[in-house]
Amino acid sequence: MEDKKIRIAITHGDTNGIGYEIIFKTFADPAILELCTPIIYGSPKVAAYHRKSLNMQANFSIISKAEDARDDRVNILTCFDEEVKVELGVATKASAAAAQKALLRAVQDYQQGLFDALVTTPAILEVVSGEETVRESQQRCIERALGHDGKSLTIHINGGLRIASVTGEKPLGDALREIRKDLIVEKATVFHNSLRRDFRLSNPRIALLQVNPQSGAEEEEILKPAVTELHNAGIGVFGPYPADDYFSHYEHTHFDGTLAMYHGQAITPLRMLAEEGRIELTTGLPIVHTAPGMGPSYEIAGQGVADESQLRNAIYLAIDTCRYRAEYDEPTTNPLKKLYHEKRDDSEKVRFSIPKKNEAD
Repeated sequence: MEDKKIRIAITHGDTNGIGYEIIFKTFADPAILELCTPIIYGSPKVAAYHRKSLNMQANFSIISKAEDARDDRVNILTCFDEEVKVELGVATKASAAAAQKALLRAVQDYQQGLFDALVTTPAILEVVSGEETVRESQQRCIERALGHDGKSLTIHINGGLRIASVTGEKPLGDALREIRKDLIVEKATVFHNSLRRDFRLSNPRIALLQVNPQSGAEEEEILKPAVTELHNAGIGVFGPYPADDYFSHYEHTHFDGTLAMYHGQAITPLRMLAEEGRIELTTGLPIVHTAPGMGPSYEIAGQGVADESQLRNAIYLAIDTCRYRAEYDEPTTNPLKKLYHEKRDDSEKVRFSIPKKNEAD
């Protein structure tokens, strides 16, 4: 892993949002090409439209398959041939569909081992559920495409602050109904394993937040038994703590990770405490997936004012995670063979055996 450039797949996101702008700005600095080989999953035609509308100098090579990606250049892989109408700043079904096509093509290529990590730029996907069309996060789409439905955990990161939620991005009412001891144990275990493998923390400490401001039935009947079970499994989870006191008293600085119960409980303090934008790591899946913690930002699309720092940091996180996982997994990938053979104890057989004639003399 150290001797080769990591191949990073980057999806173009919602084609009416800021995806191409932050991609172009990120790779305007050629130094990042020394760290990775980018493969942009999208549309060269849409990319050219954005480049012209933004009046930016952005060079890229067009490829039709990931195997053709070359080092030291920005490679744009054509994910679809049909025309896509670009309406900057407007959320449309066509722009969401273009984002989904790029994402699904990237996941398909990952399953064939054609790149090392996936970084997604902002998009909100739409899927048909029964008779309704509902919104879906890109993390959820990746889960389904890989056949790991419900197994992932999104860690929101800003510097040393790492926060995840047990129930993910669900409406509050649905989230509260899903809180169970086994789910808390499952997500805390995923979080613990990620802190060890993806962040190289040998003995991570995780704080668990309460459901309610004051301790109630959930804390006594669900959270505390979950903490006990995790402790018995050798996982350092502490709490539960009331969220308001936990953050206002800066107790989070004493932990490597914080596990909230629901999405709002995780994101609200992060937005208040994080001076710069956050990035996200999806863990619990075989794929390394990171993303800038932002939406398509339709209100500034096409204006040339989008800040690319979150995408750049998401790419750095993807590179680091690939390297850390390779280092963590290496000892168990090629274990040393035994250098000796265990001696078989045949003492009882020797004791009761009849000696040969020449041995009796």
